[in-house]
Amino acid sequence: MISVRLDNSIEKQLNFLSQEKEIPKSKIIKDALLYYFEMLKKENSQKTPYELGSELFGKYSSGRDDLSRSYKQKIKDKIHAKNAH
Repeated sequence: MISVRLDNSIEKQLNFLSQEKEIPKSKIIKDALLYYFEMLKKENSQKTPYELGSELFGKYSSGRDDLSRSYKQKIKDKIHAKNAH
């Protein structure tokens, strides 16, 4: 069981619709939630894999954009620095 507080405007619209269509308010609310969930599902299914994960990409980034091109040189530099001691 759940209870929801509605502002006066929404409550009036809900009451009007319920009386007009002769549908219980709880059914209108359930149907509205199901519709909302379905729309969210469709919205997410239309996104590309990149869009779905975009908020995670680069989250733990080093801030350097050359690492994929210069990693071999960086490894060589570390080995040389270690052997120089």
